[in-house]
Amino acid sequence: MRTTQLGNTGPLVAELGLGCMGMSDLYGPADRGESIATLHAALEAGINLLDTGDFYGMGHNEMLIGEALAGRAREQAVISVKFGALRAPNGSFLGYDARPGAVGNFLAYSLKRLGTDYIDIYRPARVDPAVPIEDTIGAIAELIQAGHVKQVGLSEVSGETLRRAHAVHPITDVQIEYSMISRGIENGLLPVARELGVAVTAYGVLSRGLISGHWSAARAGEGDFRDNNSPRFQGDNLAANLALVERVRQIANDLGVSVAQVAIAWVMAQGRARGVTIVPVIGARRRDRLQESLGALDVLLSEADLQRLEAAVPKDAAAGTRYNAYQMGHLDSEKAA
Repeated sequence: MRTTQLGNTGPLVAELGLGCMGMSDLYGPADRGESIATLHAALEAGINLLDTGDFYGMGHNEMLIGEALAGRAREQAVISVKFGALRAPNGSFLGYDARPGAVGNFLAYSLKRLGTDYIDIYRPARVDPAVPIEDTIGAIAELIQAGHVKQVGLSEVSGETLRRAHAVHPITDVQIEYSMISRGIENGLLPVARELGVAVTAYGVLSRGLISGHWSAARAGEGDFRDNNSPRFQGDNLAANLALVERVRQIANDLGVSVAQVAIAWVMAQGRARGVTIVPVIGARRRDRLQESLGALDVLLSEADLQRLEAAVPKDAAAGTRYNAYQMGHLDSEKAA
């Protein structure tokens, strides 16, 4: 497994990371045994960056990861945890809390659920509009001094917010959505990340399965937030977006690889072209999907391939926004774009 350093100050991680949210929340029922097996398979393949949030399944995801890591050397995994999202008993989102006094509280629960005494990368899930980012980062810096956290990350921030945070404490990476159909970070964040030596951990590289090549208009699952909360999966938007996928499929077929592999390889190619370390964080919940994603590491897209993909899926070609209106309102990254 090839590795790369996350930013100027971060750890060495594999060129692919594993996002674990879907094993516990939002994508409908998940198979616990298969989730554990997928985590083990990822670690055995050399993937060490495991991304979670304390609000994924209201703690379930952290406990799942803790169970999967039990009996293994702690250093085998680089655990990235997002905090601050508030949930109601029915699972709905209530907002964000990134007050300095709350940061340590969130961390204490995460350490307990994960069964560890430190978090590798700790980050607010979103910018709390009521709290200056400097205050939140300062609180995490104190946790680093105490030995409970190793690195500071951010999520869904603008270039301006990244600069402000980085001035308080070096930022290892910004976790943000980036894919062929979600390219907002090209408007300002990527140049700042390159300048400051901050990596990007890209989630949604398959747009929550939409551009995986496996989604269909007939696919809908009970308890899956995409059905009701993701405009790109609804009505005419879905039909238009799946038409884009078919264009990519033609190119993938010519290359002898899958749509998902092309989509992941495209994200990796953008990092090389733009001088920024970009690590795709794949959301595989099953071993077969993990294996397919690993195959993207062997797909090297030529300049001609990239031009064909750009023609097939131009920037801003996607129909619908990334999230619903409520969630879009909490994206500091989108406000700046």
